[in-house]
Amino acid sequence: MQINADLSKRAVVNSNQLPWVDSPMAGVQRRMLDRDGAEVARATSLVRYAPDSWFSAHSHDAGEEFLVLEGVFSDEMGDFPAGMYVRNPIGSRHKPHTVEGTIILVKLRQFAREDQEFVRIDTNTASWQPGLAEGIEFMHLHEYGEERVMLLKWHAGSRFRSHTHSRGEELFVLSGSLSDEHGDYPTGTWLRNPAGSEHSPYSEEGCVVFLKSGHL
Repeated sequence: MQINADLSKRAVVNSNQLPWVDSPMAGVQRRMLDRDGAEVARATSLVRYAPDSWFSAHSHDAGEEFLVLEGVFSDEMGDFPAGMYVRNPIGSRHKPHTVEGTIILVKLRQFAREDQEFVRIDTNTASWQPGLAEGIEFMHLHEYGEERVMLLKWHAGSRFRSHTHSRGEELFVLSGSLSDEHGDYPTGTWLRNPAGSEHSPYSEEGCVVFLKSGHL
């Protein structure tokens, strides 16, 4: 299966307009944002677990990272409420489940082979730092080689200069709305700017964005 699989092309998806598609496990559904492969795939998805649902035990042979958007996601390592950012490195294994139900933003098979750090960050309590422009803050989540993962908080009316993404970036709008000269991206929008692309982002109303860069 290929969905927005060409990493050299720009892609924009409003996830709110996508259907929930059943996974192989009862009670677990997905909205697929990009995918290159069958059930084992390089992928970016929203995954929704119904209350008291679970996914069979599995290994991450190329890594997994996710941000809990709603509810509580659980596995053998603990319970992860909304706002938790988690990285399970290559070779890790778990059996996820939920009691109350949950929705997560998950990226699979997108790790550098040498990046073996487990990460658990509660973004509800982690610190925001001043960004590179007035009205923009960032929260560091992970860094390895050229890869950077963070949250960005744009205050209303903030703007960032025109810049080029030498190694690409992906964004998911968690709240509010982000814009650039190419369009407007409301809550729930996933955007991929490929390597070599350029834009001048801004936010009229303010927003919070999940950003992963340097990996394309």
